[in-house]
Amino acid sequence: MIINHNISALNTHRQLSSATNAQSKSMEKLASGMRINRAGDDAAGLAISEKMRGQIRGLDQASRNSQDGISLIQTAEGALNETTDILQRMRELATQASTDTNTTSDRGEIQKEMDSLTSEINRIGNTTEFNTQKLLNGSKDTATLAKDAVAAEDAVAGVYSIAGPTADITIDGKDFAYDAGGAKDFKDVDELVSAINADTDLKTKYTASKDASGKLVLTQNSGFESATAPTGATFTEDTAGKAAVEAKDAVEAGSGLQFQIGANENQSLTLEIGDMRASALGLTGSGAGFTTDANVSNGTDSKGVESGLDVSNAKNASAAITKIQTAIDTVSAERSKLGANQNRLEHTINNLGTSSENLTAAESRIRDTDMAKTMMEQTKNSILAQASQAMLAQANSAPQGVLQLLR
Repeated sequence: MIINHNISALNTHRQLSSATNAQSKSMEKLASGMRINRAGDDAAGLAISEKMRGQIRGLDQASRNSQDGISLIQTAEGALNETTDILQRMRELATQASTDTNTTSDRGEIQKEMDSLTSEINRIGNTTEFNTQKLLNGSKDTATLAKDAVAAEDAVAGVYSIAGPTADITIDGKDFAYDAGGAKDFKDVDELVSAINADTDLKTKYTASKDASGKLVLTQNSGFESATAPTGATFTEDTAGKAAVEAKDAVEAGSGLQFQIGANENQSLTLEIGDMRASALGLTGSGAGFTTDANVSNGTDSKGVESGLDVSNAKNASAAITKIQTAIDTVSAERSKLGANQNRLEHTINNLGTSSENLTAAESRIRDTDMAKTMMEQTKNSILAQASQAMLAQANSAPQGVLQLLR
């Protein structure tokens, strides 16, 4: 018999520690309901489930985004419903004004209502908003943005700064010789500026000048043509101004509303809403078929800014019927597009819900604990811990037998 090392007690203590630790983990899982409470419980499972959680939350948010998109579409479509009702009334008025049973005074009263209704179409187009965003003024339409970009190109000038030329300057294929030493045609920048500005072809495109440091500056009047840098000289474009215009020119399809309807990048739906104001619908303009007085307002005040359809005589009133019908068709097509996108978003929501549900089930299998199974394990570990405690007591009392030998 030995007493320095109680092997049986050491073994029993190790088993007790193991059973106690297992019991503690089982109780932790039962308390939290999670199989993985820390990375050490299942490192790979934790990484996989966290990725799934990101997808699930993304899908749920995408579903909410889609619902918000439907609300936006319903706002726009509801406004266009009123526009359609107004156009139907205007068509009725144009039909009424087309018959010569009306006097000039009668047609004058019809004209007043026509102009007022046209102003209301402008008001709807200019003020319909969702979350402070204008919907029907063309700001959500690529075609309108591209049209604005063309106008902006004419308004922005390109500036080309040429420093210290020592050889010929070529501008749009035309050579201008210059040498500060006087051996060439132009002795100084002032003479070169005068020559460029006097050129019949170039002066419509560029305006030459000299800056404070004595450099030649070419300001482009419209568009962006090519200007070649002179040999041995520094040639700098006004890249900021040019880039601003080119960015507007390069309006891409999909510059309208972007709805994020997926959990990941580039999972979006693009919705463009056309300009639904009177001018875009062909209800205001100038020339034949329109009034000489600008009695149509933008809808936000009473100031007339546009000329509406003229119904002062039978011929113009009859032509107005066709124009109004075209406007009705345009609005109806826009409403149809909005309705199709709404239906699409409703299907998207259903699909997102199904995907989220299935991913949640998969994530649950990885992350959640089986309560019944864990309870079984906890019961087993509890019994083992109690048994180990009893055996440890027995192992500790075994060396007491040595005392009998000492008597």
